Amino acid sequence: MNDKNFEYLKDQIKYTGFGETLENELKEKLQKEEPSFTLNHIAKYGEDTAMATLNFKKSEQSDMYFFNSYKVELQKENSKEALEQTFYINKGSNITMKEAFNLMEGRSVNKDLTNKEGELYNAWVQIDFKQTDDTNGNFKLNQYHQNYGYDLEATLAKHPIKELENPKYKEDLMDSLKKGNLQSATFLKEGNEIKQYIEASPQFKTINVYDNNMQRIDNRHSKEEKQSEIEQVSEKRGAKKQIQSADDDGPEAPKEDKRKRKSQSM
Repeated sequence: MNDKNFEYLKDQIKYTGFGETLENELKEKLQKEEPSFTLNHIAKYGEDTAMATLNFKKSEQSDMYFFNSYKVELQKENSKEALEQTFYINKGSNITMKEAFNLMEGRSVNKDLTNKEGELYNAWVQIDFKQTDDTNGNFKLNQYHQNYGYDLEATLAKHPIKELENPKYKEDLMDSLKKGNLQSATFLKEGNEIKQYIEASPQFKTINVYDNNMQRIDNRHSKEEKQSEIEQVSEKRGAKKQIQSADDDGPEAPKEDKRKRKSQSM
């Protein structure tokens, strides 16, 4: 067994969110020197159970093993079928187990990622449950890059959130949201402090707000989201006429002016 390889894989597993409980099993698998092997990890998030299968493969040129990916099966409390998604390990910042759970819950995660050229870039990542990748059956991962224009700090500033008044609390709040967490926050309304829950929504450049019963309460943002969806569909189809039709009042106004001027001249 390659001791340096063991130490590297042990740290990689730990910092991808699987802790240190797999350490002994990892060592046993490496000592067997098989072409590939898997490790299993189970995590509970509230009433939901997430089962991860970690995939390792030996190099064909050396005795080194590589942690290539992990598959998560999320069993929801009120669902019969488990939701499945495979997350790949790359040179940049890996998606952790908790972040994988948050993504499979439909939330967004902010990550520093690496492109094909090895260059680092930052983006929000969100699973698109309406599209799958034909090559591996995975749901598609949508990315909202820096140029997309989502500013989490500026978005939070639009809301009367008490934690924003304290620099440390503000930083902790933003870090939690970037990890894809549904985070509690204190809203100041008419002199009262109300505990609510928020999550980042980079696709619609806003945040979603929930009450203690996990019911959406930001109806105004919901309308904005619907409008944004319509605009995005129009852009994808290249239907510029549809966008222009929303401004029908524009071209009709001059015609009316012409009729008025004609009647005046008569």
